[in-house]
Amino acid sequence: MILVTAGTEFPDDLRAAQTRLHQATAELAALCRSLPWSVEPLPGWPGTEHPHTGEMTGGRDASPGWTEEQKTAVQRLRTECVDLSARVATHPFWATVEAGTRMQTRMELKQATAPTATPVLDVAEAA
Repeated sequence: MILVTAGTEFPDDLRAAQTRLHQATAELAALCRSLPWSVEPLPGWPGTEHPHTGEMTGGRDASPGWTEEQKTAVQRLRTECVDLSARVATHPFWATVEAGTRMQTRMELKQATAPTATPVLDVAEAA
């Protein structure tokens, strides 16, 4: 089956790879946000007290570093993102798209498979 979006037909395997790429990228970002600031254990440093307000800015608490499980999870997701990116970018479908419209068609695919996918509108047609 082929997905038709904004006049473009996308093969199911290309659409599935792009959808999983969105998911894997989001998973990697969420995982990285949850991890300590340093991969290896490192001491923190004090912040700087503002001379007029007394507010402390900057500084970091010590980092316990990442566990081996965390390192493995990050590496697995990074590898998956790279593999999916290559699969999407080198898909045979792109050879069927006119060179001058590939970037726009690529954006249509990304928008059609985004987690909150909304129809792609041509601004000229909408006006």
